[in-house]
Amino acid sequence: MKVYPTSKIRNIALVGHGGTGKTSLAEAMLFNTGAIKRMGKVDDGNTVSDYTPEEVKRQITISSSLVPCEYRDHKINLVDTPGYSDFYFEVVGAMRVVDSMLLLLSATAGVEVQTEIVWQDYPDIPKLAFINKMDRENANFYKVVDQIKDTFSDNIVPLQLPIGAEDNFKGIVDLIKMKAYIFEPGTGKAKEEDIPADMLADAESYKEALIEAAAEANDDLLAKYLEGEELSDAEISQGIKEAASKGSAVFVFCGSALNNIAITSLMDFVIECGATPNVNPLVTGKDLEAEPMTAQVFKTIADPYIGRLTLFRLFTGKMKVDSVVYNASKEKEEKIAQILIMTGKEQTGVPELSAGDIAALAKLSSTSTGDTLTVKSNTNLLPPIEFPVPTLSVAIEPKSKGDEDKLSGATQRLLEEDPTIIIRKDPETKQTILTAMGDTHIDILIEKLTRKFGVDVITREMRIPYRETIRSMVEVEGKHKKQSGGHGQFGHVWIKFEPNSEGNFTFEENVFGGSVPRQYFPAVEKGLQEAMEEGVLAGYPVTNLKATLYDGSYHSVDSSEMAFKMAARIAFKKGVEAAKPVLLEPIMNVEIIVPDAFMGDIIGDLNTKRGRVQGMEPTGKMQMIKAQVPLGEMARYTIDLKSITQGRGKFSMEFSHYEEVPAQNADKIIDKARQEKEEKEK
Repeated sequence: MKVYPTSKIRNIALVGHGGTGKTSLAEAMLFNTGAIKRMGKVDDGNTVSDYTPEEVKRQITISSSLVPCEYRDHKINLVDTPGYSDFYFEVVGAMRVVDSMLLLLSATAGVEVQTEIVWQDYPDIPKLAFINKMDRENANFYKVVDQIKDTFSDNIVPLQLPIGAEDNFKGIVDLIKMKAYIFEPGTGKAKEEDIPADMLADAESYKEALIEAAAEANDDLLAKYLEGEELSDAEISQGIKEAASKGSAVFVFCGSALNNIAITSLMDFVIECGATPNVNPLVTGKDLEAEPMTAQVFKTIADPYIGRLTLFRLFTGKMKVDSVVYNASKEKEEKIAQILIMTGKEQTGVPELSAGDIAALAKLSSTSTGDTLTVKSNTNLLPPIEFPVPTLSVAIEPKSKGDEDKLSGATQRLLEEDPTIIIRKDPETKQTILTAMGDTHIDILIEKLTRKFGVDVITREMRIPYRETIRSMVEVEGKHKKQSGGHGQFGHVWIKFEPNSEGNFTFEENVFGGSVPRQYFPAVEKGLQEAMEEGVLAGYPVTNLKATLYDGSYHSVDSSEMAFKMAARIAFKKGVEAAKPVLLEPIMNVEIIVPDAFMGDIIGDLNTKRGRVQGMEPTGKMQMIKAQVPLGEMARYTIDLKSITQGRGKFSMEFSHYEEVPAQNADKIIDKARQEKEEKEK
């Protein structure tokens, strides 16, 4: 693939709900440019952009993929993105490096959830809409156009009308040229004809709306239009180009990606009118080729065989092979050994890259997703990519006990290529916790650990870090006495235990007369601290405890620090059992953002989860619900929220405080903990 200048590059993301045909559209474009000899199919698992085993198995796009097309002496960098919510972070990364988006909608299903979300999340980026699957049963172009207009506030303007529908779909009316184009299915080739007589009136009506949109994009054209003067074809084309480039109108196309009908018309428009790299808000007003080299990484691929691939966009300047770049985010230099043009999984080397282009680098040592690559004299960092925060957690462990180190290394590789996951070792529960975007995301990660890194992993329910405490004051004796020949062991204490509102643990001594020598006080305190690690109800750590050592006795020969530690532990167990122990659970501050229509359902669901609504406030077109909810009730909330809101809701949570568990819930937790303990001891 040759090196293209900035003016000949178009960067566009294929976005939309799962199943709208994004990958099939990329296949059709590749075929039409001669890059592939035969169009692959998602169902057959042989497409260029869906190449990972996980994608082939599930027949869905999981990871965004770069698919460049060479067409009419231009380069169209297509970024094929997932359409499922668990992988929305891939869309976020892609949107940082493109200049426009092409939203695919099904002619049968219309505006679906993920299409709605990405449209609303990126209001300012230029958009085109492609109504796909016009050859499917129940396809209705006009119904979908009306739905788009009803759902979004943008200026929605059809640029094409379909000729026929379902089995009779055969081509489009081009409203710019006012000509009909009949396509030969599968070939991408079309024959120009006059507009069918029964469509002429509709075509003229839609043409007028198109002219109005073109006029509104340019002040001079608008003035001329409002004065009733007729715009020339050249003026209309200029207005359409300006509207598409700056996003003042969303032009609507239609066709069939699977049968390669009307795809070349769409490609022609992208070349002639699509947004160019210099309109990107990160470089607006800059001379892209004159500025210092600046690039940003939007994706990392970690592979055990080929190593790490770093996908990036070059925003300004030039990048050349064998040059040295400066990672301003890590403050380290990196050597550019290769510049690779990615086409799915295939790689082609190029000697240099122009501003505006998208490519990959191999085997960078320190660079990760979101980093800025530039020259050392340039201190300006590009804004970080704000990926969504993961919310679904599970515990993971290797099937083989000897694979702990292997699992640790493999999870580090996963962290390199997935910017959304969190992997941590919980110091309390001793579990390795994997937090991801959803259950499908977790399933994919588990599969990757096995396939890519050779670690078989099982998942378990994440343990909740409960606490235990006491509700009353008691005074108890702890005596440790053991005689085994020679020196024995003797430690004897009286300790008062009471609830402590000032912190986790407070130890005081109030011993008179030397009944317990001062040298043993630290041993008593340490013995209590160690004992607090495991409570008497369910084995959870004890908190909010005050202990006062006030009496005891010792033996001049047999007493020792160890003996007093043991005595303290004995006193602790007796004391906590007698002081009305209770179970505490972590309470989380939760913020849930949902459309108005789901407010009642969300609040009802929170009530079933023992949640307390703290308040509600509008945020944009959505509502934010603030609540406090026990962590134990939130384990599957990511899935519940998707179900309740049809994928439109999102939430975040952080720890607030501990609260006593209601008696009926506490009994179940205690019983479960005892069963687990018994199973371990078998």
